[in-house]
This record gives sequence, structure tokens and C-alpha cells, in this order.
Amino acid sequence: MPANPFRLGLGIAGAVIALDQLSKWWVVEKLMRPEGVEGIPFYTPIRLSLAPFFDLVMAWNRGVSFGIGNNAGEWNALILSGLALVIVAFMLVWLRKAETPLIRAALGGIIGGALGNVIDRVRFGAVADFLDVHVAGYHWPAFNLADSAITVGAIFLVVDSLFAGRDSTKN
Repeated sequence: MPANPFRLGLGIAGAVIALDQLSKWWVVEKLMRPEGVEGIPFYTPIRLSLAPFFDLVMAWNRGVSFGIGNNAGEWNALILSGLALVIVAFMLVWLRKAETPLIRAALGGIIGGALGNVIDRVRFGAVADFLDVHVAGYHWPAFNLADSAITVGAIFLVVDSLFAGRDSTKN
């Protein structure tokens, strides 16, 4: 085990947070805000088509993944941020014990993504989602870079658990 098992995971978490916040700043403040409009545009009817299957949109998610619980409940941001911070604390403990670079990278992506969305909830009371993927008229719920990092990290954890081939007889 390396001298500092946190280095890879925390480096990835930091990169995810920075890229996530930069992308959200660009979309919210520069791309989706009409000229001269002040305040946070919680509804901006702008859709920029970039490819036959991909658009940029502005959506504010006050719930969890895929808009579940996306209502205007005043406690949503506080409760969901608190829950995310508890999960991040557990993942940091897991990161400390992680044995492989793949697990450390996956946990770093999940931690960074969770904290990126917590920052949005603290700043705006909702998470800024703007990536819209669609095929044959079906749209996945809008998402952001933090959501992508969480999803990819979770996939890596599942792949690692299924295919790593660890010795289960170790104590």
C-alpha cells in the first residue's frame, strides 16, 4: 500500500469538484443567463442542440438523482446535503482502506461528485443540471459532471467487485 493512500482518491475528488464547478459556472452564469438578467434563472427556456443526440439545457434539481423528490421543499437542500456529507465521510474511511488504484479512483470520483452537488445546494438551494442526452425522442434526465463522476465511480466499484478476483480466504 502506498505511503499516502488518499493521494489518488483526493486528487480525483479535487479535480472533479473543480471541473464540475467550472462547468456549472460557465453554463449558469455565461451560457444560459440572458443578457441583463440578474439573479439565478431557476427556469431558463434555452436549449442548445450540439448533436442529434445531445443538447445543453438549464434544469434545477431540488431532489436526488433523476429528479426524484424534485419539489420546492425548503428542507430538501439541507437534508440532502447532510446525507451526502455523511456518505462522503463513510467513503473517506473506505478510501483510507482501499487496496487498489481503481477503488481509490472510483471513490475519488464519487466523493468529488457528491461534494460538487453539495456546493450547488448550499449556493443555489438546488443542483444545476444541463447535459441532456436523448435518443429517438427519449430524454434521460438532465445531469452534470458531478453526476457523471458519481455514476462512473459506482460502475468502477461494481466492476471491481465482480471481476477483481480477490482471495476471499484472506483475513
